[in-house]
Amino acid sequence: MSKPHALRGVLANLISESQSPLTPESIIREFRATSDRRLPACDLIKVLVSISEKRPNFAEVTKEISHILQNKDPMYALLVFVERYSECKPVSESSSSTSLSAMGLPHGNKTSDVNSAAGSVPTTLAIASTSTILTTSQNVSGSTRLSLTQSQDFPTSTPVNCKKATESDTTPVVFVRRGPMDRNRGAGKDERNDLSVIKERVLNAVSDQSLSGYRSVTNKTGNSPKSMPNDLVTLTDVPDEYRTHLLWEYYKVDGDKVPRAEIAAMPLLSQESMLLDELLHCLTGIRESLLVPQKPIISAVGLAKYDTDFDIHTHLDRSLTHQVREILPLASYFMGVQKIIAATDGLGQVMNSLNEALQELTHDFYLIIVQAEQELRHNRLTLQKLLYYLQPTMWVMHEVWSSLVIIQLSDSRDAEVLTYLHERIKRLEGNKDAQQLIIGLVRKAAKPYMRMLQMWIQKGVIVDRHREFLVVDNEVIHRDELPEHYSDDYWERRYTLRDEQIPSFLAKYSDKILRTGKYLNVIRQCGKRVMPTQEMNLEFDPTSERHVSVINDAYYFAARMLLDVLLTENDLMGHLQSVKRYLLLNQGDFTMQFMDACEDELTKNVDHVLPMTLENLLGLTLRISSARNDPYKDDLHCELLPYDLVTQMSKIMKKEENWQAQPRLDLSGLECFAFTYEVKWPCSLVLNHISISKYQMLFRQLFYCKHVERQLCKIWKENSIARQFEPQAASLYRAAFTLRQRMMNAIQNLEYYMMIEIIEPNWHIFIEKMKTVENVDNVLRLHQDFLDSCLKNCMLTESSHLNRSIFKLCKICLKYCEFIQITQRYFQDAELRSMVRDSADSSESEQESLHCPQIETPLDPTDTFSERVRRFDLEFTQLLISFLKQINSMAKKNTADCFMNLVHRINFNAFYTDQMDKMCVEDAIG
Repeated sequence: MSKPHALRGVLANLISESQSPLTPESIIREFRATSDRRLPACDLIKVLVSISEKRPNFAEVTKEISHILQNKDPMYALLVFVERYSECKPVSESSSSTSLSAMGLPHGNKTSDVNSAAGSVPTTLAIASTSTILTTSQNVSGSTRLSLTQSQDFPTSTPVNCKKATESDTTPVVFVRRGPMDRNRGAGKDERNDLSVIKERVLNAVSDQSLSGYRSVTNKTGNSPKSMPNDLVTLTDVPDEYRTHLLWEYYKVDGDKVPRAEIAAMPLLSQESMLLDELLHCLTGIRESLLVPQKPIISAVGLAKYDTDFDIHTHLDRSLTHQVREILPLASYFMGVQKIIAATDGLGQVMNSLNEALQELTHDFYLIIVQAEQELRHNRLTLQKLLYYLQPTMWVMHEVWSSLVIIQLSDSRDAEVLTYLHERIKRLEGNKDAQQLIIGLVRKAAKPYMRMLQMWIQKGVIVDRHREFLVVDNEVIHRDELPEHYSDDYWERRYTLRDEQIPSFLAKYSDKILRTGKYLNVIRQCGKRVMPTQEMNLEFDPTSERHVSVINDAYYFAARMLLDVLLTENDLMGHLQSVKRYLLLNQGDFTMQFMDACEDELTKNVDHVLPMTLENLLGLTLRISSARNDPYKDDLHCELLPYDLVTQMSKIMKKEENWQAQPRLDLSGLECFAFTYEVKWPCSLVLNHISISKYQMLFRQLFYCKHVERQLCKIWKENSIARQFEPQAASLYRAAFTLRQRMMNAIQNLEYYMMIEIIEPNWHIFIEKMKTVENVDNVLRLHQDFLDSCLKNCMLTESSHLNRSIFKLCKICLKYCEFIQITQRYFQDAELRSMVRDSADSSESEQESLHCPQIETPLDPTDTFSERVRRFDLEFTQLLISFLKQINSMAKKNTADCFMNLVHRINFNAFYTDQMDKMCVEDAIG
């Protein structure tokens, strides 16, 4: 070559010195390769070392290049490498050095050796594309020359995005403003690191002098220009770490000023041609002299923060100024979009996907600019035509810019971005082009989110490194290693929703999405293989609801499969029947036999009751009763709770977490006793700890009432001794017999009401609904509805306070039974004493025996049997009337409840109504 390429020339000299088998083209190819195909930095260093180890400054340059490769572009490192060795001639031959002026790089303080043409001042606009460089030269007289020169040159930086590189011969990647500025080597190391200096050196180094025909320009004095200080490089408000190789952003590079003709002295057509040339550059972020961007305001807020204003040369014709002012907002929109792309890079999968879609939009914008340059090259472009062509682009770009700015200002991320773009689509009904563009953006931005959604609803797997998905997995350790009762809460706590990560178009289906993945995980943990459904490509399309059908299909598949696992393979209904049989006293003979066997043990203080004894008696009772045929009878166990029924109910209804840690009260075994039912996974999803606790509350109230009924029956049997008394003594028992019968009537009707009128009808409804159930959540809901309805109508809710009245009624009945039993034993002893007395009046002996002077009785020394019975009667009647009043009051507030049935059963003959009226009269008189 007569005029060898400057970069290739230096590399050729170094290869010649080292006799390396490499070629300049192979070295350049490795350094300009994309990041996925490029050699590691250490291998690139080895390549440079192999051709430069004979140079005297070899160690310094190698160290510097190694540092640059860690932080800068490899192509820039190669240019610095060539510059260092072009400044230092080899020791053996000084004549083989390559002139730096041929590269456009500074070389000493000498004037550059240029091949100048008289009066010619070239200015070049290079479009780095696959195979073309578009150049524009303008002479002093103002005439414009456009030429399209073919070049084999490499781009000015390592390619980052090679997408669509083959679609068009003029596909743009970078727009670069190139000017012939000679610099000396007086600039320091800081100057070489300035981005503006780097870009200009790249341009000058890769220029092919054999093709361009341009010559370097010196100043009129013949001296090389002064070195450019760092303060002449004006930066914008975006930090360098956010800049990409595709973004110039109006960098101001001051060097040799190219003489231009006075714009005011030029004809209108020449002004328009020059203005068009600079306007096209300005639209892609390149600083020009006629259209100068204003300095950004640091304190700007809102949309102004991402807006760019321009100063237009005052000597331009007014008509041109008016037209160009209408086009310049497009440059502001484009640069604002580029800033946001750079600032949001790497902030999650959704933002990265959105930025990728915006890069494709940027590519299309470059195509428009290239087409406009083609028109300008053939002198077919005017400002009016350009405004006409760009008007639709301006409208669309303004919508994109404003949407992105609002997203950035609100600091929206992930699902919030998708929500905003989806809502924006609805507001653009009258702007079809902008609406279609936003639809395309949201469709591409939602791709990673929809991939995560597809993995969840089809496999029950969460792949969410950036915590963007709407479902979060709260499990830390394996389920089998979790503490006791965790599996009871597993269904509710393992997987939960993140409300802030739910896009608006999935808000209605979020609960269904959550349950679908839950079902699949439960099936997998049961040892069942989750068979994938038919292949579904889940994508979000704002114009259709196809994603909804995919979600519904996945949900119904998982729901049916899990329901089959629960009902068929694990016999959930069999477990529920067993729980009802024992905890709701449905197995009558078993209940009676168990109470007969354990009554003595349960009457002790709870601290003296032996749980092992209860377990043995339970096992014996199960095997001698009709419950022996129950396949799940071994899941039933005895439990002694450290609290009574009222305390348990209060704690559960108030949902206190530490209620089991309460200190043990001074209670009997009967008050603390309860059955518990042990179930395994996955039936524990339905029969969880809270459900078993509700069953226990019903059991304890029924069991306690049953115990009271048995005690009343006992004193009825023992009352037969009264037949042996004299008529005068037997008459004392009539009031006691009447009170016992009223107590028996109240307790039996209370039991009948709870078991026959509440539990059985609700159980029947529950079973009928279970026949048509479709998913596990419906099973859970129906089961909880059954329990809640039973608890409410059995007066076991905290809001009613009726359970306390029932507990007091049972207590007074037990005290009365104890009093009667002690009194009867005393009368038996007294009868025995009267038979051996020789001289005592029979009637006086009976009367004196009522004072119980010689043996311990529940009566005070001055108290009588009749008086004590009367007090028991009064206390019981007051408690029962108060209880009935509370039921009447609640029945008026809620007529749907069945409380009034209990009132009619207990007060069947209006006896207590009369007693109530009497009490009201007495209270009024008293």
